[in-house]
Amino acid sequence: MLFKARSAAVYGIDANIIDVEVDFSGFKLDQEQFSTVGLPDAAVRESRDRVRSAIRNSGFDIPPTRITINLAPADLKKEGSGFDLPIAVGILGAYGALETKDLSDFLLVGELGLDGSLRAVQGMLPIAVAARAKGIANLVIPASNAREAAVVEGVKVYPVHSLLEVRELLNSAATGTIQAMPLETKASDLLEQMQHFPHDFKDVRGQHVAKRALEVAAAGGHNILMIGPPGSGKTMLAKRLPSILAPLRFEEALETTKIHSVAGVLDAEQGLVAYRPFRSPHHTISDAGLIGGGMVPRPGEVSLAHNGLLFLDELPEFPRNVLEVLRQPLEDGMVTISRAAMSLSFPAQFMLAAAMNPCPCGYFNDKSRECMCTPPMIQRYVSKVSGPLLDRIDIHIEVPAVQYKELRGGSAAEGSAEIRERVLAARERQHARFGSGNERTNGSAKAASRRVFANSQMTTQQIRTFCELSSDAERLLERAMQQQGLSARAHDRILKVARTIADLDAASDIGVKHIAEAIQYRTLDRSYWA
Repeated sequence: MLFKARSAAVYGIDANIIDVEVDFSGFKLDQEQFSTVGLPDAAVRESRDRVRSAIRNSGFDIPPTRITINLAPADLKKEGSGFDLPIAVGILGAYGALETKDLSDFLLVGELGLDGSLRAVQGMLPIAVAARAKGIANLVIPASNAREAAVVEGVKVYPVHSLLEVRELLNSAATGTIQAMPLETKASDLLEQMQHFPHDFKDVRGQHVAKRALEVAAAGGHNILMIGPPGSGKTMLAKRLPSILAPLRFEEALETTKIHSVAGVLDAEQGLVAYRPFRSPHHTISDAGLIGGGMVPRPGEVSLAHNGLLFLDELPEFPRNVLEVLRQPLEDGMVTISRAAMSLSFPAQFMLAAAMNPCPCGYFNDKSRECMCTPPMIQRYVSKVSGPLLDRIDIHIEVPAVQYKELRGGSAAEGSAEIRERVLAARERQHARFGSGNERTNGSAKAASRRVFANSQMTTQQIRTFCELSSDAERLLERAMQQQGLSARAHDRILKVARTIADLDAASDIGVKHIAEAIQYRTLDRSYWA
């Protein structure tokens, strides 16, 4: 007897539909023989023990026969415990415990407990997207994964808790009417929920220049580096940066949620990532932890920060080889990890915020304390951050120590709400500018890298189109390029930052003052790394 069910396997941030074919011999044997073929990994091969116990503890008696499970297509490696449910349903169908013989309109995913209960698995959102693309109308999954999958429109999501519940649902479908109610979730409602942030810029005293630079960085999605002595407020400023970032659009939220789902860090109750991610790895992280890796490649911190913020505190304390792997994702917004078994690509369009001290003791150029470091010591310290990496950071600012009068001043500082209003207004101008050029895609990793949501993501052609300069601004930029020896990459990044500053001023054209401020944010590296 042959019975077929449908499931899915996740590769990178996309999923492939897998046919689960179950065949049993019909002849009783002294001992049950259970074999799984189709390139299963250890977790899939071990499913026979979980499935056997789950079926028997659910009240079904399976006579000892030879059972063969084929996961097709057979040339794709299958991994994870999500095949437990379709295998169990296939066995029940092969032995006649199901009234329906056709499950082509159902996609089954879930891990089984020994008592027949269902547990959540990773990567449910890409699976729901794949089911919709293949025209599979019904998705039967663990209740813990239901909110995540329900954000995908066009697929009916049925949350279930046990194997018996799955059997009842499938048997009711044989009569033409499914008794269970699908879970419905509106993604727009999740994104429009009131966002609360634990930190606010009104807590920061002084540092007006740094606040302005962070406002520009948030408005255009620009990378920023803060240099200053210990206790000047660099980390404090960075932790408040998410409170002024623009909210996620649905396309961005879907891409981000797929990555978090695959990595297994998605909150089951949340269902959709409604906030821009804020990732702050410790400086002991490895290059594989930052970029991603493993025998079967998994996303790293740069991908988990996709469409959000990656904060690297104490930047020179990171190993140099770890920092150097940031070059390519900062430039391309994409990470490709190649292994012998497969090559996978993950989106990594993130905003980088970094903080560092100017020297080992931290007090170089500080007016209140004397620096005890020698020039060679300072040069060795700052040289841990290479020139090519520094060139990919749009804004470099100095964060000096806060004076006592500012620290104890009675006047209230500007809060995140006021700054965010200006950032959102600038983002709306960018969305209107780039909206018509963005492609309508299915959310794949390659397509995600082509969409433009902010000025920092502009291509060379878009820079030439939207960053035209007057003759005075042209001369100012030319003089700065010659005097400071800036690279062609720095030239493009200055234009992007100037475009953002003009958007904050609601100016259609880039003026001299916009170029001057953008150039000012590129001069600090010439004093420390000269």
